Amino acid sequence: MPDQAVEEILESINLHRSFDRGAPHVVINANKVLSSKVVPGLVIEPEELPDGVQARLRVRQGVKIKPPVHLCFGMLPETGIQKIILDVEIEDEAEVSFMAHCTFPNAVDIQHLMEAEIRVGRKARYSYFERHWHSDEGMVRVVPVARVKLAEGARFSTEFELLKGRVGIIDIDYHTDCQADSAAEMKARIFGRQDDRIKIKESASLDGESSRAVLTTHIAVRDEAMAEIYNELIAKAAYSRGHVDCKEIIQGSGVARAVPIVEVRHPKAHVTHEAAIGSVDSKQLQTLMARGLSEEQAVDLIIEGLLG
Repeated sequence: MPDQAVEEILESINLHRSFDRGAPHVVINANKVLSSKVVPGLVIEPEELPDGVQARLRVRQGVKIKPPVHLCFGMLPETGIQKIILDVEIEDEAEVSFMAHCTFPNAVDIQHLMEAEIRVGRKARYSYFERHWHSDEGMVRVVPVARVKLAEGARFSTEFELLKGRVGIIDIDYHTDCQADSAAEMKARIFGRQDDRIKIKESASLDGESSRAVLTTHIAVRDEAMAEIYNELIAKAAYSRGHVDCKEIIQGSGVARAVPIVEVRHPKAHVTHEAAIGSVDSKQLQTLMARGLSEEQAVDLIIEGLLG
């Protein structure tokens, strides 16, 4: 049964033929750890909870893990709650990238809750890419909360992508504290349909000299979907730099709201922001429809290109 569930999860994200079980990974269905593999210098200690999994992830000092570490979080049942609690520490001068896949192929009423505490050590590098795969129907509620602390010279990047299937309800809350010479990059790309509800709050505090951060949010909503985006950068130290980039596309009766907040507390700091809300370009739409695509297909293709 565990092997069958692993195959079903991997198939739902199109990895069943290419997934290498010898590479570092963790595969979780609901609150069960189905498969895991570590490499020297990587510590993954999962613990099953009644409604999810708690995991401690460590990369030892100076260890550079070249292949991406795959994290597959799935819910094969139609209903239920999956709570993922992560404690992540990337020690000084270590390097790692995580590739996370979250899939809910049979969802009728699912809650996916994630809480993460992340510490990236001095001159360490950590990247995290998370792609969601949802069904076209049903309801998924996704609530990820992350608190990140970057030591001197650390590099951190995170990207959240949800382009296929219904969003349902998503409420993202990420915050990063940046010490001297550290850099943070946070991205989100989401396509909302039907009556989806999207709320994103990303913020960074530039506490150390020459720290940097970029917050990028690209959202599309169509039908009756709604999106609220709150991006905040606070520059507290000399030579700290930051930029907020928020672009939203609306189609049909979709509603989008963007609130970029920038605050500068040091005369030698500099923060910029850009926010734009608009619709699909009519000339592009007409060109694609002239080539045989329906209006819905053409809109989807344009939006996916803009979000890509």
